[in-house]
Amino acid sequence: MKKKLFVGNLSWKATEDSLKPVFEAFGKVVSIKIITDHTGRSKGFGFVEMDTAEEAQAAIDGLNEKLHLDRNMRVSLAQERTERPAGERREHRSDRSPSGGAGRGFGGGGGGGGGYRQRDNNSW
Repeated sequence: MKKKLFVGNLSWKATEDSLKPVFEAFGKVVSIKIITDHTGRSKGFGFVEMDTAEEAQAAIDGLNEKLHLDRNMRVSLAQERTERPAGERREHRSDRSPSGGAGRGFGGGGGGGGGYRQRDNNSW
């Protein structure tokens, strides 16, 4: 049975190719995926899928808090994603705002005082 591992605290220099031999030392690697942002830059974490639960546990025991490209990796079992029931929406940040507003933490907008006041020479 395949087991997916969460790999965190990855160096920005880490690639799927650089991780493969590290994890292959503990068993067969089925897949590796480093998570990136919209620009393609690593977010500093990823997932490695091992062929068996025993190999996954060996990789956790052997690699958690071990140095890889100047960073100590955090390796653990990945949590299964739970699906939301149909029609249920994802929580939005504004739903958590104590003011019930848009999450800014301040009151509404302001009117504005209308530009600068002209200073006359005798007022200072």
